[in-house]
Amino acid sequence: MENWIDSAVFYHIYTLGFCGAPKENNEEVVSRITKVIDWIPHFKDLGVNAIYFGPLFESTSHGYDTIDYTKIDKRLGKNEDFKAVCKALHEAGIKVVLDGVFNHVGRDFIGFKDLQKNKMEL
Repeated sequence: MENWIDSAVFYHIYTLGFCGAPKENNEEVVSRITKVIDWIPHFKDLGVNAIYFGPLFESTSHGYDTIDYTKIDKRLGKNEDFKAVCKALHEAGIKVVLDGVFNHVGRDFIGFKDLQKNKMEL
């Protein structure tokens, strides 16, 4: 049985750039991620059947400095917005893959802030 990945045609999106988000996170929530929905016909024309989203978790600047893994970056919108994007992509037969960077975080990540404040207690 063939695995879907064996015949996947990926389109990589650096989400913050693709959606025109500002370079720095000013805490303002702006729904930009839904712009991806408008591109679905183009993806289909290209034969794309999988989207690889670059970093989209809450971060301070470029996306690889994650501060919260439980929500998308405010510059992209709310989790509900991303859920709508995923639903539209799935309905178009396009798989969704996330660039999850879990081996490092940004300086504003809660665990890092806690270490700075409390130091390591053994």
